[in-house]
Amino acid sequence: MDTASGDERGTTERVLALLGLLQQRQIWTGPELADRLGVTARTVRRDVERLRALGYPVHAGQGVGGGYRLGPGKDLPPLLLDDQEAIATALSLLVGARGAVAGSGDAALRALTKLDQVLPTRLRHEVRALSGSVESFDAGRTPVDAEVLMTLARACRDEVEAGFDYPSGNERRRRRVEPYRLVASDRRWYLFAYDLDREDWRTFRVDRITEASARTWRFDPRTAPDAVTYVQESVASRVYPHQARFLVHASAETVRAQLSASSAVVRQRGSQLCEVLSGAERLDAVLMHVLLLGHAFEILDPPELGTRCRALAQSLLSAGATIAPASDTPER
Repeated sequence: MDTASGDERGTTERVLALLGLLQQRQIWTGPELADRLGVTARTVRRDVERLRALGYPVHAGQGVGGGYRLGPGKDLPPLLLDDQEAIATALSLLVGARGAVAGSGDAALRALTKLDQVLPTRLRHEVRALSGSVESFDAGRTPVDAEVLMTLARACRDEVEAGFDYPSGNERRRRRVEPYRLVASDRRWYLFAYDLDREDWRTFRVDRITEASARTWRFDPRTAPDAVTYVQESVASRVYPHQARFLVHASAETVRAQLSASSAVVRQRGSQLCEVLSGAERLDAVLMHVLLLGHAFEILDPPELGTRCRALAQSLLSAGATIAPASDTPER
């Protein structure tokens, strides 16, 4: 056995044990730590310096009531978790990734993939088993399979090809992709990926993906469009047979508060102007959607929508003409 390597492993294990003790209690005296670790007080001081070099703010106090304590730092250093803490953290992040906490889904998923990278196999199985028992009554986001979500997240992180079954018409087909990002909307999770068979960028709803698997074949990342913008435009307009653009006489902030991110893309065009891009099965539906916002607007595209606008206006005028105007004189 390499004695130097053995000594290094012993030091590493001891420093990790010291970190674990400091995380368990607010204050430890030097003799208490030395007794717990089976070393001298001098060794404890050296190990404290090693922790400080790694970014852990270990503070030392003198006199009565003094001792070592782990304080808040400028940056977040690695955390030391035991098995139960790791399982609880993974489950909490999984719930957040599923959308139980508003606005936390993408951050929870990023943290979960980092934890998954170092989680022992025995704990991965336990997290998977327990995740099936975790539910939420929050109906804001469409539920997704936790294993599918994690498989795709790992593939994005590792830059490896992925495959999965996805609906196409009345059947499911195998898709081969280079996965780039997972994007969360207020309603769903989406995978932004390069489709290798169709040789183009695509957006996939994660709740429709089954039999997901990641390969060991790594790919060189392509020059990609912005994932969030691409997915939002796909969801709001490109998936529909008809798309339309409007110039709305209101600030983008005001209009975004009236529309969900999945129903329209809103771009700032001035302090009191914005462009709205949306899609629908019928152009009339898009037109009425913008009309009901209650702001003055202009049609930018397509040209035929102007014809429909005039026809609908005439229909509304005709319908209104059949009803006698209300009298301004109050009834007696």
